[in-house]
Amino acid sequence: MHLVTAEEMRRLDCITIDRLGIPAVALMENAGRAIAEEIIAFCNRRGKAGMAGAPRQGGGAAHSSAPLDASAWAAGSAHGEPAARSGARGVAFAAGATLRSGGPGGGPASPPKLTISGDAALMADHAESEHWLVLVGKGNNGGDGLVAARHLREAGIAVSLLYAVPPESLTGEAALQRDAAAAMGLPAAVHGGGSPVFAGYSGILDALLGTGAAGAPRGVYAELIAAANASGKPIVSADIPSGLNADTGETHEPCIQASLTVCLAFLKRGLLQYPGAGAAGRVVVRSIGIPAGLAREEGLSAYWLTPDVLEGVLGVDVRRRRAPDGHKGTYGHVLVAAGSLRMSGAGLLAARASLRAGCGLATWAVPGKLLPLLVGAAPELMLAGAGGEADGTWNAAAAEEVLKLAGQRDVLAIGPGIGRFEDDKAWLKAIWEGSECPLVVDADALNILAECDYGSWRQRKAPVILTPHPGEMARLAGVQTKKVQRDRIGLALSFARERGVTLVLKGAHTVIASPDGRVFVNTTGHPGMATGGAGDCLTGIIAGLLAQGLDGAQAAAFGVYLHGLAGEKAALLRDDPASVIASDIIEAL
Repeated sequence: MHLVTAEEMRRLDCITIDRLGIPAVALMENAGRAIAEEIIAFCNRRGKAGMAGAPRQGGGAAHSSAPLDASAWAAGSAHGEPAARSGARGVAFAAGATLRSGGPGGGPASPPKLTISGDAALMADHAESEHWLVLVGKGNNGGDGLVAARHLREAGIAVSLLYAVPPESLTGEAALQRDAAAAMGLPAAVHGGGSPVFAGYSGILDALLGTGAAGAPRGVYAELIAAANASGKPIVSADIPSGLNADTGETHEPCIQASLTVCLAFLKRGLLQYPGAGAAGRVVVRSIGIPAGLAREEGLSAYWLTPDVLEGVLGVDVRRRRAPDGHKGTYGHVLVAAGSLRMSGAGLLAARASLRAGCGLATWAVPGKLLPLLVGAAPELMLAGAGGEADGTWNAAAAEEVLKLAGQRDVLAIGPGIGRFEDDKAWLKAIWEGSECPLVVDADALNILAECDYGSWRQRKAPVILTPHPGEMARLAGVQTKKVQRDRIGLALSFARERGVTLVLKGAHTVIASPDGRVFVNTTGHPGMATGGAGDCLTGIIAGLLAQGLDGAQAAAFGVYLHGLAGEKAALLRDDPASVIASDIIEAL
């Protein structure tokens, strides 16, 4: 699944209209129809939950922290919606339910005498209890909302329109939809300032501002957004929540806090980056008639990381099949140079995780003084002394021993728990320039790297993977952490290209950027993974995959994906996800 910026979406839109000849009004009709279908599905779910005694879904920020579910994608929209409602990549666009007359006694008729499809088949289970208010903006987003209003009305749901600006100011396709809504007799009003009254409505469709909006909402738009958020009503957003930056995920003040976002055609980058991912609620991506292959033809290279992307774009065997005649040498040997007397556990976690990721052998190199203390810590690991000080810390001279060990291994991972020590920059430079195998750099090694002019170091032939959290990324890039978080995808991509490294920017929805310009956003994981040592596990997983022959982008992306899945599994196995520790993640691999 491609991720697009607002400009890329505009370009794909134009190509579809100008080159393929699909009218803009047809795309708008498809968009509004898709939004209406998802609102009807929302109403039906809510009705069933109410009948079962469950609380009805409210507006505001009470929504899932993981709005997209890769495992559910093949079955339709996110979180397991029926495929008939999706219209997503490879899934047929919904055409309405089919009703057929029954035979005697309720049995099947042969042949069917009557088939009904289209809007007449789009029925809400409890339409008489639903009344939706559509907030209509001036642009195409407002036009999409007007189409949705028509289809909702045809499905038996009461609809009212509230224009942010006088309806006569609408132009183009949005003006056509305004006239159609008026011809149908949909009740409409124009926002006159102040706080609108939402009493009596069961939900709100946000069709105020789309991907073309820039900056914070102002004037009547700001008033309507703030009032909708304060209403306590469930809000469904058309394409993106109004007030959200479609590219970066930055949320302006105010920004709609949606229960559901019906994203149109392609997934917008901002819907996968926090805080935008939180404001969007549950996200459903719907086709509107723009061919999916256009994104590939236009060279777009940002992706939501799913099993299909891992296999189809990156060429990864997600089932991790083993050769029937394979042996430990088949799957590579990892060297982990990590840990010190005070933080030996970081190295142990990374080394154990590399084995759980499937490498055949793993050696854990530590300052020599620690060796007697670590015997038997993990019987599957080999141990090696790497010089160091008498107090169990590293020193610059230890680099020579690490390089000797690395010469006989397939991948080297460095950094977790090594601390800072005298001449640590010389230690890192020697390893960077002297090792010939793929290199994974994490934790303290990243902080050392941030103080080095490594652009002047000898260029490496083997891949380098950096795995910073936002604070470490800020130090590497020489910016404040808040700037890192403002546009994680953009910063990661530019850094990877400029530095010639594969970058794993950790955090909620980890970003993986490769030096060839591809970028992937992962949505596996769980808040319970916010625990010390989880990042060390990821370092080991990526190293273990590199040792098995994956390239830098493959190992980084697949490693992040597996790490997140393991965290989800570990959280499910605990009574309280807050009790998850890093070792649980390793055991869940």
